[in-house]
Amino acid sequence: MTGALAVLSTVGTPEDAERIARDLVERGLAACVSVVAGVTSFYRWEGRVQRDEERLLVIKTRAESFEALREALVAIHPYEVPEVIALPIEGGHPPYLEWLARSVRAEPS
Repeated sequence: MTGALAVLSTVGTPEDAERIARDLVERGLAACVSVVAGVTSFYRWEGRVQRDEERLLVIKTRAESFEALREALVAIHPYEVPEVIALPIEGGHPPYLEWLARSVRAEPS
């Protein structure tokens, strides 16, 4: 176990993706946010199956920063119920994981 997480979330517009990614990195809550365009999501909402074009945010952070990241993400996200799913990073390239750890504030603001 590395203590690192990959947090997934989706947004509808490129502007929201950039705004959220930049904010999380600038605040030291994420080391990196990768924006993956071209995601088609199918989901049930308000009793109906929906289909939307979205962008997937892959947010890399430290496990101890997850709650602060989650709170910030929910506060700035345009969706009523945003996706926030944390997946543990079990292994990886040690220099990258060290950079990730150094890039996320120990006590996020």
